[in-house]
Amino acid sequence: MTQTFTQRIALDFAFPVVFTRHALDPANPVLAETLLAAGPGPHRLAVVVDGGLAAADPGLPGRLDTYVRAHADAAVLAAPPLLVAGGERAKADFAVLEAVWRLTFEARLCRQSFLLAIGGGAVLDAAGFAAATAHRGVRLVRMPSTALGQNDAGVGVKNGVNAFGRKNYLGTFAPPYAVINDHALLASLPERDRRAGLAEAVKVAALRDAAFFARLVELAPRLAVLDDDALEEADRRCALAHLAHIAGGGDPFECGSARPLDFGHWAAHALEEATSGALRHGEAVAVGLALDTVYSGLIGLADAATVAAVLSLCRDLGLAVWHPALDGLAMPAAVEAFREHLGGRLHLSLLTGISSRVEVHEVDFARMEQARDRLRRAGAAGAPGGRQP
Repeated sequence: MTQTFTQRIALDFAFPVVFTRHALDPANPVLAETLLAAGPGPHRLAVVVDGGLAAADPGLPGRLDTYVRAHADAAVLAAPPLLVAGGERAKADFAVLEAVWRLTFEARLCRQSFLLAIGGGAVLDAAGFAAATAHRGVRLVRMPSTALGQNDAGVGVKNGVNAFGRKNYLGTFAPPYAVINDHALLASLPERDRRAGLAEAVKVAALRDAAFFARLVELAPRLAVLDDDALEEADRRCALAHLAHIAGGGDPFECGSARPLDFGHWAAHALEEATSGALRHGEAVAVGLALDTVYSGLIGLADAATVAAVLSLCRDLGLAVWHPALDGLAMPAAVEAFREHLGGRLHLSLLTGISSRVEVHEVDFARMEQARDRLRRAGAAGAPGGRQP
């Protein structure tokens, strides 16, 4: 006799995303209050710091130590801060992952302890994967130090590292305990990286928020010169749009195959791999979203005004919509790799207007080739968005 019993488990995840400046100033209570929200302290705390950030801001480890001493009721450093490789190197192999695992072990962290990860999106991904799997879950507080970390990767629920030549092949879905977006950390970023972060703002605004898109157009002259207040506004609104999708999209752990916010990412992932990470993620996203926008127009989904608006905004922000690596991209293979990344049926989000989209499940590669040709001509002519990083 066969019997089947269905067990249902309802889980409710909530985590704060705090926007602040100078989070490691002892006068700023945000980090201490975040830790004390878990109960009376002091809590055991270990810290992972992006080596690139530490090199650009050598006073950071000292400020961290001063902060913890000033808030001894909230935390005690269980080990010296661990400096790890930044950028895609953090995810290229298991070195950072294993180093963070060892840190959690040697610092005797438990499920009631905290791991604070300070760095770019790649470091947050690797440290987050380690935190999610050590003790089957150490509390993770993210402090993103890049624009992309603050407006996209750092506020989501995904962690991962690259493996077998594929981006984010290994990883977990694990919401952080908290996210602290310290805008002051972005001051040490090179201009190229601050600008690249704007690609995710263009992406999410074009997909789901016409008012945000219009605001980006309005802010474009200030964003083009990397005005700090304008960047802070753009990053905050981009982060909130990503949070709204995660909370309201109905699939926070991506059990299905649809990924609306992966607009342009099938090409972006392939371009990052083709350039061995030399092309920044944001730069690759700008090229990818431009490609899919032009393709949307060529197959009759988006009108000419929508296509022109997206490409013009990229131009006005200084984001290139062409890179030579796109010429060598085997597009059918890249789309198939993306389908595998989605874990099922192919879903590509394409524009039908600003803040209006549709999911498609197949690609007309002849039209996609035409889209590539159009972007190539724009790049060769130095036309809108044609500048290369």
